[in-house]
Amino acid sequence: MTDTAAPTPRLRDIPAALGLLSRLPIPIDPARATARGAQAVWAYPVAGLVLGGLAAAVTQSALWLGIPAMLAAALALISLVILTGAMHEDGLADTADGLWGGWDAPRRLEIMKDSRIGVYGVMALVGSFALRWHALGLLIVAGATWPAMLLTASLSRAAMLPVMTRLPHARATGLSRSVGSPDNIPTLIGLAIALAATLILWPAAALPLLVVGTLVTFAVIAIARAKIGGQTGDILGATQNLTETALLITLTTLVT
Repeated sequence: MTDTAAPTPRLRDIPAALGLLSRLPIPIDPARATARGAQAVWAYPVAGLVLGGLAAAVTQSALWLGIPAMLAAALALISLVILTGAMHEDGLADTADGLWGGWDAPRRLEIMKDSRIGVYGVMALVGSFALRWHALGLLIVAGATWPAMLLTASLSRAAMLPVMTRLPHARATGLSRSVGSPDNIPTLIGLAIALAATLILWPAAALPLLVVGTLVTFAVIAIARAKIGGQTGDILGATQNLTETALLITLTTLVT
């Protein structure tokens, strides 16, 4: 087995994951970074920790400057959108428009590929931002900024891995197709990293976060399989966004 096909982790998978999932200026060779494709997905939760940490630092800086918690929460979400190039928000909007705006799989996929946004997409984005903003504001007030942002960013990106593993590609082209389908080994490693981070940063939250994250992930898998027969990059983005929203809400029940 060649190095690029080996399912065991490689250090270069981490900058590759950050280069794929963010707009950070990562100095990597694109050919080498993407050569391992789906075998590098174990690093997605690690990339989530980095992104969550950066957003938490923005939040903490805002609080130090005397900015109220709810405004700091809005800045945190905006910073995440900037850091990721809104790729997950785009996936959520396209998924909402496509899965509920078309009558059959070909039409749904066609709508998802359309760059225009419809009413389902708008409502999904408004609902997602409102829920995350309010939940994050409550967590900031409770003094849980860092663990909440680190864990939800990591676990929500780990949620994409079972979707990639369990569903076939719904299209012959696209970002998800170019990455490929991961083996069980990198998927399990990624899930284990996210779980370990949770046990370290917020042990009492591990069980409820695991249950909620699993339910949301498999709900997305079931809906995507029924609606379009597989997954796309938009489905993965929606998975991340929906899972993050559900996890933030779950954490508020532990601090309020």
